[in-house]
Amino acid sequence: MYKLYTRPGSGGFVVEAALALAKAPFEQIDVPKSDRPDPAFLAISPLNQVPALTLPDGSSLTESAAICILLAERHPRAGLAPAADAPARADFLRWMAFMSSALYPAVLRFYYAPRYTVDADGAKAVKQAAVAEMDRGFAVVDAACAAATGWQARRCRWPISIWPCWWPGIPTAVRHAPPGPTSNACGPSFASTR
Repeated sequence: MYKLYTRPGSGGFVVEAALALAKAPFEQIDVPKSDRPDPAFLAISPLNQVPALTLPDGSSLTESAAICILLAERHPRAGLAPAADAPARADFLRWMAFMSSALYPAVLRFYYAPRYTVDADGAKAVKQAAVAEMDRGFAVVDAACAAATGWQARRCRWPISIWPCWWPGIPTAVRHAPPGPTSNACGPSFASTR
């Protein structure tokens, strides 16, 4: 059985959604934020970050995109991703990398702005730049989703369903969330962070 280490309001939701869509049994373990991380959790996630997934064989994996790709490979009947030899596989990998390299860093800069500046008054500018980067990223997502057909039209949105919850432009962003098990991602824990 899988063990998902996560916390409310984290990127662990997309892994939880992937496990649910795959109908894969898992235990969810909430990891509280702490200045003094649990040494047992550090053995699983050395950077003390969630999500982390312990696999049925006892090994562990971190990084949301890597976890989702692995789950798609291990549960092909769930249709989480195109088959490795399918033409659409390249797009799937592109979007997984895009989320990790373009959208997620902007989210981190927005919510943890003081980490990205040595200027005590610089956090506001970091947040503004983060919002602009998220807007650019979601414009790319909008254009791709508008043109999506086939596999993309059916399943390409499950990994991006969590992003609107973190986007400061949430009223506009809700159009990105597809119906289904991922559509209720924006719960009270997200609202309380604004």
